Amino acid sequence: MTAILYRYLLIVVACVALLLGLQIPNFVDQYQKRVDAHLREVSVNLQPFQEIADKYFAGDMNKLIELHRASGEKPFQEEGLAIEKMIARKLRFEADLAALQTDLPMKALHVLLRGDKEIRDEVIGQYTYAVPLNRDALVFGACVALVILLLVELSFALARFAVKKLSPSSRPSSPTQA
Repeated sequence: MTAILYRYLLIVVACVALLLGLQIPNFVDQYQKRVDAHLREVSVNLQPFQEIADKYFAGDMNKLIELHRASGEKPFQEEGLAIEKMIARKLRFEADLAALQTDLPMKALHVLLRGDKEIRDEVIGQYTYAVPLNRDALVFGACVALVILLLVELSFALARFAVKKLSPSSRPSSPTQA
């Protein structure tokens, strides 16, 4: 009976692990699309300032920012800071998008370890569950399921070993018992 329960437990763990593994490529895809959308948005917002920089400063946005910051008017100084923040945001999204131009495992690792926190939080908050049935998702899901099953098997093997080592029948009898 224990063996049957163990097999069913492994089947359930495998199914859950496969479904979780299938979500990772979907999450990465949603993350990448969101980064791209934010990059497009900030580029559109910067376009009028870039046109001014093109017209008066040979395209140098830093000179436009310096002009704003050097102004005696507080609103223009703050506008310079706002432009600077938009440029930094654009560069951040460009770097993030460039880092995602690789294979799926490296993309997933990037999103997990070095992904943009703002974007990651947005994706988590508005995540749409799906079961993509493309080759990458299926392979990734199967690999995640395999790794989790191996970890479960290893855990049970270690538990059985520990129980066997600690059970009274496996301890040597003491010399005082006769």
